[in-house]
Amino acid sequence: MTGYDPRAPQDFAGRHITVAGLGVSGVPAARALAGLGARVTVVNSSDGERERAQAAELAELGATVRLGDGDTLPEGTELIVTTPGWKPSSPLFLAAEKAGVPVWGDVELAWRLRGPDAAPWLAVTGTNGKTTTVRMLASILTAAGLRTAAVGNIGVPLVDVVLGEGRAEGASYDVLAVELSSYQLHWAPSVRAHSATVLNLAPDHLDWHGSMEAYAADKGRIYEGNTVACVYNAADPATEELVRQADVEEGCRAIGFTLGTPGPSQLGVVDGILVDRAFVENRQKQAQELAEIADIAPASGKAAPHNIANALAAAALARAFGVPAAAVREGLRTFHPDAHRIQHIADVAQVAYVDDSKATNTHAAEASLAAYEHIVWIAGGLAKGATFDELVRTAAGRLRAVVLIGADRALIREALGRHAPDVPVVDLDRTDTGAMSEAVREAARLAEPGDTVLLAPACASMDMFVNYNKRGEAFADAVGELAAAGH
Repeated sequence: MTGYDPRAPQDFAGRHITVAGLGVSGVPAARALAGLGARVTVVNSSDGERERAQAAELAELGATVRLGDGDTLPEGTELIVTTPGWKPSSPLFLAAEKAGVPVWGDVELAWRLRGPDAAPWLAVTGTNGKTTTVRMLASILTAAGLRTAAVGNIGVPLVDVVLGEGRAEGASYDVLAVELSSYQLHWAPSVRAHSATVLNLAPDHLDWHGSMEAYAADKGRIYEGNTVACVYNAADPATEELVRQADVEEGCRAIGFTLGTPGPSQLGVVDGILVDRAFVENRQKQAQELAEIADIAPASGKAAPHNIANALAAAALARAFGVPAAAVREGLRTFHPDAHRIQHIADVAQVAYVDDSKATNTHAAEASLAAYEHIVWIAGGLAKGATFDELVRTAAGRLRAVVLIGADRALIREALGRHAPDVPVVDLDRTDTGAMSEAVREAARLAEPGDTVLLAPACASMDMFVNYNKRGEAFADAVGELAAAGH
């Protein structure tokens, strides 16, 4: 099947395609392939109530679903379409490699299913800030009068989007704001964006990729074949290096963004104003005002530096698509951050309680901790192969106290012992969901008026919660209980 063009539906008819995994992206992929006439087999390691319901839905479409067996390659498989979480080292993929069976991700499938007049993609990846940047970008594009949507790793399956699901009959998009994870990019060699950005690079998901070099290489795939602009972070040289290594279309430009004064071919900040020296007639001598820092919707009472960087990256991608400056300002003004991203929950007894459950790695937690002066930090969870020395060393001067939860909390405790030995630490030996209430109570006991109790776990949530959203909700509930108790 390698090399065939699956945009023509008949190319799938009768083909035996295995979908690896159910969930948010696996079910739409299996549904789409069955609708195009493929013989679909879905394999899934878990066999729970939810999976059985999904299996029943797909069985009605003619798909075969094997629950509790994700390792065995179904006989006759000609192509595997995988959901993002499956590691490249999975036995299923090793068997596929041995048998000469190609593996696509759900994003690769979506890209190849696009029609000849499909909307171009403005693509975003990075260790942190992807979802915020994509939503900012979609807000800016909408302000410009363009038909758009924020899609991809943000929770809207690209397969559904390219096949037209969820749109009014006859409607189409002008452009898509696409969030792509390193997992998705690993399995998406054909994707070619109009313009793309890698927001930042820091160690994350190393247990999946195997090394920092492999992780960075997968992130860098987002630049391959860009036609107009590769947007990089001037404060993160690794992102610029990925641009240098990328094979792009002739005429594609490297565009930087910086929190300082921008040089030519950059966007940056001058006296509280976001300015563009990239998409102007004379970038050596001219600069276009785009917005003010005050236009960036704050998640915590002020626009944190990393949110300003996100806004600059979104603006750069929008400007690469020809969006006028006025739409950048309007899009940023009307954008509202999602929950669990530096979200101020409440003030209780002159202490602020802030939920940044989305800070699932050290890089995100570092940005969150940098936004506050005096912090009681709630941290811990699944480390995903991360180390915490640099994070603790950087934040030590801001820490009033630390409350630790989760399976890998000992790694953070040890880093605190090395780099912040005088900071009080409460180590809660619990990994149940009820631990969050105790953590908030302990944080309240340690906090002083004017402090911020900050949930920025620097770890994934799955040891205790279904996802970071549920972890953040548990934090908000615990803060509500604290307020109700009159603390």
